[in-house]
Amino acid sequence: MILLRPIPQTHQFASDSAWRLIREAGVRTLVRDSYRRLRQADGLTHARSLAFVTVLVMIQAGVGLVGLASVAHSGTITNVVVRALDRVVPGPAGHVLGVAVSQANLSASRHHYVALIIGAGGALVTTTTAMGQVESGLNRLYGIASDRPWLQRYALSALFAVGVGSLVAVSFVCLTFGRDLLMASNGGVVVSGWDVVRWPLGLVLLGCAVTVVFRWTPRRRQPRLSWLALGASIVVLGWATVTSALGWFYSSSSSFGSTYGPLAGFIALLAWCFLSSLTLFFGGAVCAQLEAMRFAHAAQLVDEEPDNEFNGLAHSGARVSIDRWRPNVLSE
Repeated sequence: MILLRPIPQTHQFASDSAWRLIREAGVRTLVRDSYRRLRQADGLTHARSLAFVTVLVMIQAGVGLVGLASVAHSGTITNVVVRALDRVVPGPAGHVLGVAVSQANLSASRHHYVALIIGAGGALVTTTTAMGQVESGLNRLYGIASDRPWLQRYALSALFAVGVGSLVAVSFVCLTFGRDLLMASNGGVVVSGWDVVRWPLGLVLLGCAVTVVFRWTPRRRQPRLSWLALGASIVVLGWATVTSALGWFYSSSSSFGSTYGPLAGFIALLAWCFLSSLTLFFGGAVCAQLEAMRFAHAAQLVDEEPDNEFNGLAHSGARVSIDRWRPNVLSE
């Protein structure tokens, strides 16, 4: 296993600019070194673990939502959820979730509430576990070998599960259910302005959720939001690209369903969640690599211009000898 050397914190630097640093280094160099950082931090393993938990969250949350709606005798919500999942979640994956939601509605109509309650409560527990997995993955990207103490870690994860989970849920509603909900509540009259606004609104909310995760999840003091914006933007654009590409593939492939049969939906759902999780950790790797570049640049300025704001680095134990635009790697 390769252990990345911890990236010194740079939150005290005030006069430099993330975008200027990116222009000087080059986007290609940043992307290449971020990929190296992701691979050396075992990002694929963290992405697989997060994808598995995400599948559980989606199924449990969908079942819990529809179960509560059925208890309230709101069949409209159930129909909206099923149609939206079939339309937005790529191919057979949406069908798998739609079947689970329909079955939950059937169970609630028969007053079988125990499993629905367990599903709704399990969604919160599973989301908390997912946030703990995100913390572990981001910590390794920054070279942090240990996570927070167990109690503190999962207390913070539970807080993020409610806060960030709410942002993601609202974003998902805007992107998937927005039009159907509007039609259901207005008797088929759709406000055309909302049909346009809901897409950028949903993506912006998703970007805010990712930024919050990057800002407060790692066990360190993060820099200003401008240094995290690029990574968050990559996550949002990457997720949209993955969703669109998989949707096109599943709709265009004539052999995928016949090859995998009943398992096609589960494979599609796992693939979508894995690629989405991988996109999240790659965005985190970009944020981490950008801060490593920032410190390397500051260390070089100490040598070239001793009388500047970074001169404290010359006498700091955090000073490391690194090349200007390369990741810091230490093999165990």
